[in-house]
Amino acid sequence: MSDPSAHHVGITVDDLDRAVDFYTETFGFDIVAEFAVGGDAFAEAVAVDDASAAFAHLDAGDVVLELVAYDPAAPGEAPELNRRGATHLGLSVDDVAAFHADLDDDVETLSPPRTTESGTTILFVRDPEGNLIEVLDA
Repeated sequence: MSDPSAHHVGITVDDLDRAVDFYTETFGFDIVAEFAVGGDAFAEAVAVDDASAAFAHLDAGDVVLELVAYDPAAPGEAPELNRRGATHLGLSVDDVAAFHADLDDDVETLSPPRTTESGTTILFVRDPEGNLIEVLDA
């Protein structure tokens, strides 16, 4: 058996172009690859009848951020932090307060930066699809 290692973190979105713009402009990530996948093997692998998807891979440092827009898209809302399952992407920055001050006015935050009991300063923002991103001190 091979030793597993992290390859990517995937976020499903409705509007791939809007999501790519947000992550490249807000976090400075570079696009590594853009591609589409469809066909029977893909639909069977993701267990979605007649599925196809457009993908964008972004360089997020030690991991690839995979943004994917499915056709057909499933109805539903973005997860909240207190729901079971993967609920957010965590990204570190040198200075959370400075990052917050530089955010575009239209980027939604849950609160201003807060320093927790552990001494870590955190800030939660939502991408245009409502997905949560935790920004914390490096």
